[in-house]
Amino acid sequence: MAIWNLGSINADMVYAMPHLPAAGETLAASSLDRFLGGKGANMSVAAVRAGSEVHHIGAVGPDGHWAVERLQSYGVGIEHVTQINTPTGHAIIAVEPDGENQIILFPGSNRALSQEQLKQALSKAKPDDILVMQNETSLQAEAAQLGRQLGLRVCYAAAPFDADAVQAVLPFLDFLILNEVEAAQLEQAIGKPPGAIGVRDVIITLGAKGARHIDGDTGTTQEVPALPVTAVDTTGAGDTFTGYVLASLDQGLAMEKAMATASRAAALMVTRHGTADVIPELTEVQGARF
Repeated sequence: MAIWNLGSINADMVYAMPHLPAAGETLAASSLDRFLGGKGANMSVAAVRAGSEVHHIGAVGPDGHWAVERLQSYGVGIEHVTQINTPTGHAIIAVEPDGENQIILFPGSNRALSQEQLKQALSKAKPDDILVMQNETSLQAEAAQLGRQLGLRVCYAAAPFDADAVQAVLPFLDFLILNEVEAAQLEQAIGKPPGAIGVRDVIITLGAKGARHIDGDTGTTQEVPALPVTAVDTTGAGDTFTGYVLASLDQGLAMEKAMATASRAAALMVTRHGTADVIPELTEVQGARF
């Protein structure tokens, strides 16, 4: 099987800061790094490094050739990544010493995908392949509906969170991943807890407390604890978790095992500075000691 990712591609400009800037504050950074990023690119790289075949559906501007080359060098399928005239998306990320971050996001070409591009890409997918989306591109609802029609396992990572965007894709979802704050926001918006929204599988990530899976059919829950590490940068950890979960499920692992593997990958990720470029390989995840 394979994973099809309608996903963002960004240049992540990461500034190391003594603390996160307050409103009106001018603050000097101690370093600057440019990484391949975007929630979509992060998930594609994570899923490839977890051992799955991944096809990325996205767009970059004239300034984004380097990002496509880097995706390809990591093993991600880039035949459905298009170059257009809109500038490539980018993120300005401030990271303080304890790993907390603050992000300014410019969507750019990620919001300029075409219906034709989407249809052409998913025409190559096979039933039971996985389709994943995040709220950083155009055509999310259209992709979810088409994925359902084609018999794909449709997954939505609900970030950056927007209640309307989630509700637009809900009727077509098999799998929803969101964090604890987003879960509360969704419940407030629709008046139902995550386990009662009609989605077969829901994962709520809980940060340092781990992650919870809710079976939408039975209402049963299972939790996987987080691993004890010292975080230096939490950027991309949730995307790493999602990519590893999906790849593990794609390879036939049970949900509990998939979440445990993803938790290990995310734990390693927060010990590193960067985004897609530093996502751990499966051999590192399997061999890590915590």
